[in-house]
Amino acid sequence: MGDLRQMAMFCGLALLAGCGGDSLEGFGGPTMGSTYSIQYVKTSRTPAAKELQRQVESILSEVDRQMSTYRSDSDIERFNDLPANSCQSMPEPVLHLVRTGEQLSQASDGAFDLTVEPLMNLWGFGPQAREIKVPDVATLTQVRQRVGHAHLHFDGQQLCKDAAVEVDFNSIAAGYAVDRIAAQLTRLGIRSYLVEVTGELKAAGHKLDGTPWRIALEEPRDDQQVAERVINVDGFGVSTSGDYRNYFQQDGRRYSHALDARTGAPITHQLASVTVLQPSALMADGLSTLLMILGPEQGWAYAEKHRIAAFFVMREGTGFVTRSNKAFEQLTAVKP
Repeated sequence: MGDLRQMAMFCGLALLAGCGGDSLEGFGGPTMGSTYSIQYVKTSRTPAAKELQRQVESILSEVDRQMSTYRSDSDIERFNDLPANSCQSMPEPVLHLVRTGEQLSQASDGAFDLTVEPLMNLWGFGPQAREIKVPDVATLTQVRQRVGHAHLHFDGQQLCKDAAVEVDFNSIAAGYAVDRIAAQLTRLGIRSYLVEVTGELKAAGHKLDGTPWRIALEEPRDDQQVAERVINVDGFGVSTSGDYRNYFQQDGRRYSHALDARTGAPITHQLASVTVLQPSALMADGLSTLLMILGPEQGWAYAEKHRIAAFFVMREGTGFVTRSNKAFEQLTAVKP
């Protein structure tokens, strides 16, 4: 599954031996068109790394099989291929993500929408994209008729549509996968971990030396990786959305992959990236996209109103300026 956004974060962790049989261990591999990595504090009661990796990759395979827009046999792509006025039985995780997307769409007055895949393809950013270019007005108007959560409804365990909409989970699926993996590690008695899937993160507990997990938020540049800020994370999902990895330029104008479903077009404001911290990595994933679409003023007001811990990076001239709210500073502060 390709991620809707390139995550603006990175972290470097050493595998260190500890006392009393405890150690910091990890593994990773390819997933969803990108990669995943797991770091955790191993104790004498922790299952073997190979068994942990098997369980983690089983979760990732299930998510890919149900929610990928990059494989024609996934549950959601089979639904996307159906014509208007069709229904399909869906596994509960798919229905859960559709409900989450509906909540985020309503909360943003339609700016965030899971049914933007036809628009993503039209602008050249989607899995079935043919050409990267600015579409003509007539085609854009036609495609917009196939976008909108209002075209979706539930009938028991079935997902139904009254228009030929296509659902794209790339703005929330990786966060959901992170939550599933974190929950499984907790069930296995692992209390200290850092889970990362295609850039979406969740960390809990502390490393062997008692210090918290530290995450570097990347400066929104497309030429190199530079840490904008390093934060402490314990018990929260972390998601960053940005407009600087996936875009094109035409006639001197920049077009980002971040689309506002209300206009059917890429965002045009100066917000370059936004990082959100939430107990749920799924919600952090969705909310970072929502705030990114809303922009530096509307997004900031939304984060303040709903007490969302957020860190904004705006373009200013040839550089950047940052802004973080009280909720973000409280969650990332070093505990005495």
